[in-house]
Amino acid sequence: MVIQSEFPPVEILDVPIHDAVLGRAQEYGDRPALVDGVSGREISYAQLDGMSRRMAAGFAESGIKHGDTIALYSPNTIIYPAVFYGATRAGATVTTVNALYTANELHKQLVDSKAKLLVTISLFLPVATAAVEGTDVEEILVCDAAEGYRSVMDLMATTAPEPVVEIDPANDVAVLPYSSGTTGAAKGVMLTHRNIATNISQAEPTIQVGENERIIAILPFFHIYGLTVLMNLPLRLGATVVVLPKFDLEQFLTVLDEQKITRAFVAPPIVLALAKHPAVDNVDLSALKYVTCAAAPLDGDLAEACAKRLGLHAVLQAYGMTELSPGTHSVPQDAIDPPSGAVGKLFPSTEMRLVGADGDDVPEGESGEIWIRGPQVMKGYLGRPAETDATIDPDGWLHTGDIGRVDERGYLYVVDRVKELIKYHGYQVPPAELEAVLLTDDRIADAAVIGVQAEGNEVPKAFVVPMPGVSLTAEDVIQYVAERVAPYKKIRQVEFIDAVPKAASGKILRRELRAREATRE
Repeated sequence: MVIQSEFPPVEILDVPIHDAVLGRAQEYGDRPALVDGVSGREISYAQLDGMSRRMAAGFAESGIKHGDTIALYSPNTIIYPAVFYGATRAGATVTTVNALYTANELHKQLVDSKAKLLVTISLFLPVATAAVEGTDVEEILVCDAAEGYRSVMDLMATTAPEPVVEIDPANDVAVLPYSSGTTGAAKGVMLTHRNIATNISQAEPTIQVGENERIIAILPFFHIYGLTVLMNLPLRLGATVVVLPKFDLEQFLTVLDEQKITRAFVAPPIVLALAKHPAVDNVDLSALKYVTCAAAPLDGDLAEACAKRLGLHAVLQAYGMTELSPGTHSVPQDAIDPPSGAVGKLFPSTEMRLVGADGDDVPEGESGEIWIRGPQVMKGYLGRPAETDATIDPDGWLHTGDIGRVDERGYLYVVDRVKELIKYHGYQVPPAELEAVLLTDDRIADAAVIGVQAEGNEVPKAFVVPMPGVSLTAEDVIQYVAERVAPYKKIRQVEFIDAVPKAASGKILRRELRAREATRE
């Protein structure tokens, strides 16, 4: 059965992303668009619009043409949006690079994307200079200042005219993020101007950002979640975005308080901190009205604990993936009694199917792989037609690899990844479900679960980070979970670790834990 959205269809935005976002910038004028959460420096909407236009002129003068690729390798800064929209105004594709990448990882992305310019910060120059050897990169630019390198401020000083570029929103790739590689090699995800511009519009009915809101940008802009909900969406709607370069809990809480932040888009590790960390009691978060969590599974009990502590009616969830620009679902912020653990309702102009292993739609109320069709579906993987065809079928359905179910109110619940499920004596055990149970234990700060081989069978193993100063044994953990789950889901092995490996988005990197296990075999 094809599931349709309950929301009215939205207009397909066949416009370049910079026009979709900054089309009203001059109208917003002196209103702060971006605020540096560390220094307090501000950039107004009029300034951001002007900077992006001068940046485009500078890129064009540097030889960037329609269809070229610019790599943006930087943490969050208030200059990041100006570089991004300046590049797209020049007709370029922006490949956003993980700020935590090594030189080898960056090199692979530069080669694969065929980037001609690399824009970074001075702190990242050792990695950047090592990475560009043997690539098409003609110049490294910095967003701040470094001897021997041009800065983007030098680009903006040009007197050259703003380039006139004919952009085809339906086919021209605006942004080329790379999928996290949690299930294989990282791939360039081709998202067109139409893909990401329309997806902003699709998000608006459920994520109703107001012009007077102040939003904290703690998730990385290089990740599609951060790019969409912390940059494109709020700047299109006239809100003020307060930017932080990385997540530091004390700094994050201080900025929430001092900047009177009204809305926070976060990942599960931040929800965990907000729910459990004692430092939260030392700040005034009364201005904070909405917290939305996405990028990785969030347990309903943890969400409720966080909401109760912050005095919110709920911690809202959302769902999507890079290949979907990224959004398909979110819990409406005005929802009455949203169900615990749900990731939301289907975006407008989006269709969904839940499909079983046999390729048929599952009966109502049962779980199946989530398939999505809509204007936010990616153009494809760069240079990988076979992998594109394996992900998007001939009827336009994108097979997400996530397992979900829908309740009678139309809310989606994501159970786990198809490839992450643990097969124990024929039973399917979702790691995310066990992780959620573990996090309800006040003695546990964080946890991750994978399947490991034991006595010829795959069994659940928990990697546990104890709370500081707490005495906790493996038997304590095993017993705690056993009292709360069916017998076949029980944790069979426990290992205590200092930290759970996670991507910048907050997603648990189970592949690293599996690699750790493989070295012991």
